[in-house]
Amino acid sequence: MVKLYLERNRLTASNVWSQVKPDIIESDDGYLVFDDTVLDKSHSRRIESVRCQYSGNAHKVIRGIGLDNCIYVNPETKQFWVIDFRIFDPEKDGKGKVDHVAEMLTNAIFSKKLPFKTVLMDTWYATSKLMLLVNDHKKKFYCPIKKNRLAKARETGDEYHPITELQWSEDELHQGKSVRLKGMPEHLAMKMFSVAVSPNRTDFVVTNDTNQNCSDDTKSICAIRWFVEQFHREVKQLTGIDRCQCRKQRIQRNHIACAIHVWVRLKNIAYKTGQTVYQIKKNLLKNYLINELAMPSVEMCFS
Repeated sequence: MVKLYLERNRLTASNVWSQVKPDIIESDDGYLVFDDTVLDKSHSRRIESVRCQYSGNAHKVIRGIGLDNCIYVNPETKQFWVIDFRIFDPEKDGKGKVDHVAEMLTNAIFSKKLPFKTVLMDTWYATSKLMLLVNDHKKKFYCPIKKNRLAKARETGDEYHPITELQWSEDELHQGKSVRLKGMPEHLAMKMFSVAVSPNRTDFVVTNDTNQNCSDDTKSICAIRWFVEQFHREVKQLTGIDRCQCRKQRIQRNHIACAIHVWVRLKNIAYKTGQTVYQIKKNLLKNYLINELAMPSVEMCFS
């Protein structure tokens, strides 16, 4: 019956939005966070929509289904909700990950009409297309960029150099450096910050928020991106989103949508009860086992 349901129905991101919309606590200072994850199908050879792609979790290229996600974060309550997602399947729809993010961003503004101020993206999405799109919609963006990206100090005749070769004054290390990225228009004012993520890692973060003048504040804003990593971890550990072995892409898509529906429900209960989603899941199984031991639904006959 489950297979027939997944095979004959069509569940989409709009169904998830209908479920999560009443629960969202909106904020004018809200954040949209975009990131992707790979649903591991390393041992699959005939599942549709599976392709070789880099997995940040595995730190290597694996066979899997790419899932692009958009979450909405309320900075006052520190709560977040998944509001949109896309399956990365360029053979089917001809769209890349940047195209999916552009769609979800436009959808959040014009269809969902969510209030937000800032967009956070990973290095993969720090493209001219997306940064200009965010800026055109009068929103702020903060995103780390690759260390081989070419840039120069703004309003100078200097040549473009990899950002690792740029010279920083002491003030610029704390207050940011006005830069122009190669391929970006002259009118777009941008600042770059050198952010120490760990003792062995430094990210270079660019933003169109030229009023930002504190490296520590930039680091705090970028840290909000980790909410989407929390979503990826929870949805994989609690819903079995990557465990479906059916071959047809429609079943895979419906299974992914069902798993996200489950996470949305667990998260809603967690917010209302002050528990974690892991506690909610554990208690559901615990109560079931207690009831079955007290009053078994199936009586065993031994001869």
